[in-house]
Amino acid sequence: MKLLAGSTAAALLPLPRLAAGAPAAAPVVVELFTSQGCSSCPPADAYLRELSKRDDVLALSLPVDYWDYLGWKDTFASPAYTRRQKAYAEALGLRNVYTPQMVIGGMKDAVGSQKRAVEAAIQACKESLAAETVPLTFKKENSMICVEAAAGNPAPATLWFITYQKKGTVEIKRGENKGRDLTYTNIVRDMTPLSSWNGSTLRIELPAKSLAATGYDGCAALLQEDGQGRILGAAKFEMS
Repeated sequence: MKLLAGSTAAALLPLPRLAAGAPAAAPVVVELFTSQGCSSCPPADAYLRELSKRDDVLALSLPVDYWDYLGWKDTFASPAYTRRQKAYAEALGLRNVYTPQMVIGGMKDAVGSQKRAVEAAIQACKESLAAETVPLTFKKENSMICVEAAAGNPAPATLWFITYQKKGTVEIKRGENKGRDLTYTNIVRDMTPLSSWNGSTLRIELPAKSLAATGYDGCAALLQEDGQGRILGAAKFEMS
């Protein structure tokens, strides 16, 4: 999917329906790096489903492709998510990548099935960014969906736009999970950089037609420090 910042459009499809209201505080982003070929991942996938129901968390699944050699090609995986995970490993000073790994707020990581560690990391991220969170909002204006980032402490950062599939169930026919039907939540299908951010207010307009055409039912925006750093702000909305 390609979206053009500041573009205009005509003859649009019906606009996506925005979820009413916005959360009082920015959600903490939890990214789960998972794989259909990993037998240790299903408990973490189930936990992410629990996290996705919380208002204070934006839970995302990013399936990686490096377990495909075990005999089952992950139907949702992307090399881009493998690269993102490796970039996190470098930024966080980790020796290796692994699954299931949750990266919380771009700042901390934990084994995705270890709930206590993940909960502690979520709370730590809330406290760390309490004074630095940058509010992000979505607005529907005529034929456009507008993403706005408020002003904040200057830091080289990138505004990302994400489309995700809220639910997907896969019958695994080979590999470590052979014979299982596994369900995934908030599966990232595209992640596009919209603009750089330097602390000033920022407004990006996206043609609603492009969003409707994706066929996916969830979208989100992330403001992340460059160098695979902290996620300073996040927001989401749903499409019908």
